[in-house]
Amino acid sequence: MFPVNIVRRLGQCAGSLSRSNTVLRVARHAAPLTVCCLRGEGRSQLHAHRSAFLDLTPQCPSTRCLSTVSHSEDGNLIYTGSLGSAVRGVKLFSYSTSGTSLFLVPHTLLKTGLVVQSFAMKATFCGVIGFFTFLTPVLLHLITKGYVVRLYHNPDRDTYTAVTYSVFLTEKKSVFHQRQVRIPAVSQMFTSFYAGKMGLLVNPDMFPVPQDYNHLMGYDKPFSFDTDQVNQPDES
Repeated sequence: MFPVNIVRRLGQCAGSLSRSNTVLRVARHAAPLTVCCLRGEGRSQLHAHRSAFLDLTPQCPSTRCLSTVSHSEDGNLIYTGSLGSAVRGVKLFSYSTSGTSLFLVPHTLLKTGLVVQSFAMKATFCGVIGFFTFLTPVLLHLITKGYVVRLYHNPDRDTYTAVTYSVFLTEKKSVFHQRQVRIPAVSQMFTSFYAGKMGLLVNPDMFPVPQDYNHLMGYDKPFSFDTDQVNQPDES
């Protein structure tokens, strides 16, 4: 038959452990529950184990442990585009193929005998080759010139620095204030917002902190409307 005093100690130990989740963690990392109670360890000894366990736990502020923001001279890095390398690679490939086409045009003219043909024939051939040679790089640049590779925020001045690619594949920095951000009335495929007259494209899902995107777009500002305009009938 199981001794009555051991049953009482088990009951006392289980009651004290149920009052604190931390004590449960101490019991898992320390001796088993039955051994603890059979040895007659009281509540004071359990608190001693808990204090020792908490001392071993690294203490750091939650803001520091969860913060992944890197700092630079432009401010805090709040956004990194996932397609930056792909955009640069596609534009570089387009430029290389266009340069190769221009290099082969004189050789093609000599081999096909178009040099001795009429001027109209040569102009038509060069026009078609030149159109397709320059069309692809120009279209790619117009589409991707507003793609933000990195976005920095200076909280002291509430300014942003957007890094994009120029026509020569170099990084171009554009600085603007939050009050200059304007959301287009009609959703556009390659423009998320306008910073002054410059259209920029960002992916909201790539912001590590959603509040940074809300502040950029002005969604955290208080909403207000004029009741007179709401009650005013529409003119037809």
